[in-house]
Amino acid sequence: MPDMREWVELSSQGIQGLAVLIIVVSIIFGSLRYVAHLSKQVAHAYSVYKELLGRSLLLALELLVAADVIRTVLLDLTAKGMEILGALVVVRTFLSWSLVVELEGHWPWQTSALAVQGQPARWAMSVPARSAAPEAIKVNGANVDPL
Repeated sequence: MPDMREWVELSSQGIQGLAVLIIVVSIIFGSLRYVAHLSKQVAHAYSVYKELLGRSLLLALELLVAADVIRTVLLDLTAKGMEILGALVVVRTFLSWSLVVELEGHWPWQTSALAVQGQPARWAMSVPARSAAPEAIKVNGANVDPL
């Protein structure tokens, strides 16, 4: 029967596996949806694709940081382990900020200031509104979104 140390290691590996699964599934799903949007000539197909992949990567990075924290704090609480954790968190935080800037067009801490000024985030402007989508299809008298 696994002891507590093994359970912590397994849970950390499970969280890492979930992060990898999120990345793989979103690449596959996003790519298929992107190809479908291109074939239907949907406006802003690339922006939607890029946003999906970016948001998925952000979520996966958060999960990877959580797995590293669990493993380090519960299994390797040494100075060297904490240094490695600190370096990993710094690198992954930088990657997260870079993704946010790419998706939203501003630094994460500028969101509230822009909201006060009434400026929407860049990603909100690049993705078409629902009303800009292709015409709705009528099925049994009800409108159905073709996407």
